[in-house]
Amino acid sequence: MEPVFMIKPLSLLNQSINSNVLVELKSGRGYRGILDGFDPHMNVVLKNAEELLNGETKKKMDLAIVRGDNVIYISP
Repeated sequence: MEPVFMIKPLSLLNQSINSNVLVELKSGRGYRGILDGFDPHMNVVLKNAEELLNGETKKKMDLAIVRGDNVIYISP
């Protein structure tokens, strides 16, 4: 059996800097954009972001800051 390597969540996020990510929120909304930064509380900054509701783009913005308390997951 091959060894399993565990990647810590913040390490994975760090590898996703300057890449497109999807951030899903508790409210059912989501944001898709280029990950510009994050902190240990999972607050994230997205460039060229789109606000999504039910998979449809509702709003486009140059910059979005998402509070980590609202995040369910971040997908690279």
